[in-house]
Amino acid sequence: MQKLQNYIDGKLVEPISKVYIDNYDPSKGEVYSLIPDSMKEDVNNAVVAAQKAFPGWSSTSAEKRSQILLRISSLIESNLDRLAEAECRDNGKPISLAKAVDIPRAATNFNFYATAILHYASESHAMGDLGFNYTLRQAIGVAGCISPWNLPLYLLTWKIAPALAAGNCVVAKPSEVTPMTAYLLSEICIEAGLPAGVLNIVHGYGNKVGAAISAHPDIPVVSFTGGTETGAEIARIAAPMFKKLSLELGGKNPNIIFEDCDFEKMIETTIKSSFSNQGEICLCGSRIFIESGIYDKFKAAFVAKTNELVVASPTDQNTNLGAIVSEGHMNKILSYIKLAQEEGGTVLTGGNQVTLSGEYSNGWYIEPTIIEGLSYDCRTNQEEIFGPVVTLLPFSNEEELLIMANSTKYGLSATIWTENLSRAHKLAAKIHAGIVWINCWLLRDLRTPFGGVKNSGVGREGGFEALNFFTEPKNICLKL
Repeated sequence: MQKLQNYIDGKLVEPISKVYIDNYDPSKGEVYSLIPDSMKEDVNNAVVAAQKAFPGWSSTSAEKRSQILLRISSLIESNLDRLAEAECRDNGKPISLAKAVDIPRAATNFNFYATAILHYASESHAMGDLGFNYTLRQAIGVAGCISPWNLPLYLLTWKIAPALAAGNCVVAKPSEVTPMTAYLLSEICIEAGLPAGVLNIVHGYGNKVGAAISAHPDIPVVSFTGGTETGAEIARIAAPMFKKLSLELGGKNPNIIFEDCDFEKMIETTIKSSFSNQGEICLCGSRIFIESGIYDKFKAAFVAKTNELVVASPTDQNTNLGAIVSEGHMNKILSYIKLAQEEGGTVLTGGNQVTLSGEYSNGWYIEPTIIEGLSYDCRTNQEEIFGPVVTLLPFSNEEELLIMANSTKYGLSATIWTENLSRAHKLAAKIHAGIVWINCWLLRDLRTPFGGVKNSGVGREGGFEALNFFTEPKNICLKL
């Protein structure tokens, strides 16, 4: 059985403890590889390597850093099939999704920041005859990057690419649930000629590796994507140490549908925004608000389209929904479906675990599920489920809608479907969310700021926002 290794100081090394964690194939419910059960000492070694590499990497020209990151991007592209197969097996997502979205986006992340750093500029402020000021943007040092299990390589590279481009060295922790593509990225970085210690990847549990990164006195900047409770714990540890923090956390996003929408386009996209990646995307629209006049029409069409979705092995090219990432998460999702029924909800379709045949009979699968009849403020409509479960809620006017849509502790994203653009713009300004899509979903421009409000996080990723986060501004004042 394959044993993954940590990537520290340019080498693949076993954990100091020599202890390993079972890594599961969710499509079969069986262990298929082992990952390091790393400790604080492994993180310390990674930090030492990063500190040693930092003076050379931060003083390397932007052009040279760009060239190395572009080589990494190119190698990700040339290893598309291998990486997609690994992501599919590790995460349970359909291989078609991994090939079309996850792995290409990982390559694009490196490409984007490899070129962005060449155009990164700072400000100057003239003071007439007195003199002028200019701002230096300097790399901070060792950055801690902690990424989640739902889009493993996609979101890991979303953090480390801008950190490296800006001249920082990185100690990264991928999710222990989906470590495989991060391990393969280690091999790619060695092949690309990334200098030793510039990127270090330490595998293991969050309460060991993640906690050690958050608390390490020589890691002054931490970027985390994951659950809100974990983000709060990281903030509790890091804030008193005055670390720079970026926290991209949970969501309970409203999908708002008005009578005047382009109905066919809306239905097609709403299927994706509800159930893509088994609903395991923080941006999925899990609460669907439908204007009363088209509620019945929408419900009939949406249920019919949902019933056409195929739940099957992730390796099947016809699969729409693959496996849930872990048995524990599957049971959590099923418990929320049961809770919804206890709260008075009616399951219109789905709601059950799916058992496949043959070698996939022990895998973790759930039917795409639609529930109606719940109050907007019940637990099912307030708490993040993070699975293929959506609720339907009718609304009569915008005032009622805003109360319901803004009622949760989250504020990551929202989607609005209407051909009345005046209404769309006014409503978008009043929705409590960091991202609002109008007549689309998950249409991303990497130059734009990404992040949420309220319990959905602190700070913004993407574009020059990320480069600003991974640098410190220094004002230089010169008197003439």
